[in-house]
Amino acid sequence: MAAELHVELVAADRSVWSGEATLVVARTTSGDIGVMPGHQPLLGVLESGPVTIRTSDGGTVVAAVHGGFLSFADNKLSLLAEIAELADEIDTQRAERALERAKSGEDDAAERRASVRLGAVAAR
Repeated sequence: MAAELHVELVAADRSVWSGEATLVVARTTSGDIGVMPGHQPLLGVLESGPVTIRTSDGGTVVAAVHGGFLSFADNKLSLLAEIAELADEIDTQRAERALERAKSGEDDAAERRASVRLGAVAAR
């Protein structure tokens, strides 16, 4: 079994993160899943939620992901998201304002997106 896996996190408009990792945790329609080197091949549908990547050098990368798919085979994990942004890229104040607007407008989808973004920032 290999000690690391190659990860590609891609959004519809850009490549978000690429590198070697020892563990990736993501939210799927079947629940949260952890993928480590040597995992069985899988294909899943991503839910809005945080993706946490434990990098090979001991660091952690957290991203807010909204929809998409994940695929794992041959020690390569591809996360193909509709929208994805690294926690370090998220403007916390802007996300908090978006959450308040969504709550006052009773927009459940927008409220979920804003909550996921703030959760990613808190997890970094």
